[in-house]
Amino acid sequence: MQIYGIFLFLDRFFPKFYIFAPKFNTVMRYYEAIFKLTPCTQDACDLLAALASEAGFESFTTDEKGVCGYAQMDLFDQQRLDEILNEFPLSDVTISYTLTEMEDKDWNEQWEAEGFDPIRINDQCVIYDAQRGMPAFDDSATPTLLIAIEARQAFGTGNHETTRMVAATLMEQDLQGKRLLDCGCGTGILGIIAKKMGAEEVVGYDIDDWSVKNTLHNAELNDVEIEVLEGDKSVLSHINGLFDIVTANINRNILLDDMEAFHGVVAHGAQLILSGFYEEDAPILLEKAATFGWHEVSRKTDNNWCCLVLG
Repeated sequence: MQIYGIFLFLDRFFPKFYIFAPKFNTVMRYYEAIFKLTPCTQDACDLLAALASEAGFESFTTDEKGVCGYAQMDLFDQQRLDEILNEFPLSDVTISYTLTEMEDKDWNEQWEAEGFDPIRINDQCVIYDAQRGMPAFDDSATPTLLIAIEARQAFGTGNHETTRMVAATLMEQDLQGKRLLDCGCGTGILGIIAKKMGAEEVVGYDIDDWSVKNTLHNAELNDVEIEVLEGDKSVLSHINGLFDIVTANINRNILLDDMEAFHGVVAHGAQLILSGFYEEDAPILLEKAATFGWHEVSRKTDNNWCCLVLG
């Protein structure tokens, strides 16, 4: 099942829309709408996902059935959905859908129980599912960093290209004795890597309380200490001292909005490691960064996702 491919439109214009995976609230009940688009083009899928959010849809996937949208039953507005489809801006595209009530069960629990396979980064680090236990290695293939993660409603196991690129970039830095800020910490994976690589102090923050709890839990699993705050960039006003490195794996619009706040908490010569956006979005981020005196040091790309190091 493909989750990431259709969300370029959302990533640019709907920064509050969670695009990486469906996050089903374990109490609410959901509808699933399966959309059939003719012709089924990338632009049509992107636009449908963006507009259908007005009718209550909060996440989307694509699979062999088509584009699947998920909406809480209490928030779903079928009349608005029908209006959106009748007025769809691409006149050559026809769209039909079927609506079903999803089985009433704990979707987060099911996803978390399935876990994830070990993820190797640069032959130096392996991130593995703590619930499955540490994988077996030949003596010659044992990585220097072994990190256990339990993903509880949080993003950041290393499965996504952006997480892998930021993790790989961190492992290329001299983190010994450095102070690192992790913006949108998710599972805490980046902060844990930094601590394992010698960072003296790591502070993270996330807007979701479950991410805050998950970061603290995973830090304990890996026997490292991370300070975690709940909130957006406004929490930075409550943090004392300056940072040598800032990591932010968020989306383009939030990075643009938050860059000034990052600038206010970094030490002279600090580096920013940014990801969560596409390579074609790099110029606008670099233009904004230049207003604060930051310029590109290096970049990585993977499937059109981009990671920039600014200094």
